[in-house]
Amino acid sequence: MKEILFVSKGLHAASTRYRATDFFPLLEKSGWRPRHLSDCGSLRCRLALLNAARRAEVVVLVRRTYGPLFRFLLRRAARRLAFTFDDAIFCRSDGAASPRRARRFAATVAKCDLVWAGNRYLADEAGRFNRRVRVVPTAVETERYRLQAAKPESTFDLVWIGSRSTKKHLLTILPALERAAERIAALRLKIVADFTLETRSLVVVPIPWSPEAEVRELASAHVGLAPLPDNRFTRGKCGLKVLQYMAAGLPVVSSPTGVNSEMVEHGVTGLLARSEEEWIQALQLLRDSPARRERFGEAGRKKCARHYALQQAFAEMVKSLDELRPDGGGVLSSCP
Repeated sequence: MKEILFVSKGLHAASTRYRATDFFPLLEKSGWRPRHLSDCGSLRCRLALLNAARRAEVVVLVRRTYGPLFRFLLRRAARRLAFTFDDAIFCRSDGAASPRRARRFAATVAKCDLVWAGNRYLADEAGRFNRRVRVVPTAVETERYRLQAAKPESTFDLVWIGSRSTKKHLLTILPALERAAERIAALRLKIVADFTLETRSLVVVPIPWSPEAEVRELASAHVGLAPLPDNRFTRGKCGLKVLQYMAAGLPVVSSPTGVNSEMVEHGVTGLLARSEEEWIQALQLLRDSPARRERFGEAGRKKCARHYALQQAFAEMVKSLDELRPDGGGVLSSCP
């Protein structure tokens, strides 16, 4: 068995799960022996990484970029080096330029034999520095979200899933949700995350995140929310929230930003909203039409299974891995 080593900042990071460990069972079935190694940045971690890299057939960096010295040492240690990412890590989270991040991203990507980008926007950016870029979209295990759960009849439940780091995106539509709560009876917002919100008129139901809570709370909600401001960083987002909602059969109301506007087909799998009033109108429309909610949800579930299931993403991944093997079309050379 050939060893493939994934290196990330930690095993519990969302990117580690969706860009690495979720694929481990499929990799094993395809003849690979996957391993994960956390890189905390210490000298001990870096030495362990170099030793592990020498034993692996392929080393995959999960959003990890490096300075000149360690980048040189890692490139020498790794027989084949790949890079996978699902965020615009070349700029700041507010979309502002970051010369240091951009420089490390460009230099690390340029030294890799293969790059897996989560969407076309990210692929275009990586393509400036490496010719061997493949789009491997963020994907989900669709069957995991097919839980049958009763939806409350006495309340109209919206759901948002995320974390403290993306709380700012939810806050962009809080004024709209407050106004919607004044118009829509029994409106509630379930927040599946590591925080809650203080609100004026909107009822908030905080749900601490766990794998079980994630599936259960999505299945029992009526509508999934995906607000996202438009800037250079958010255009690199890979639509994970939207995929989770769609896999759970929920209609989605989303900002028309980046891949969200591709995943959410307006009037088919959900509704796109730009202004505060459009958000309110979308929620009112879905509240008043259970049939529309069901139709959007089922269309979204089918689209997710067809284009964003784990098996589809893995097919592109393993195809490009095979190209790295001498018996699968030759070893790719590093870009200068």
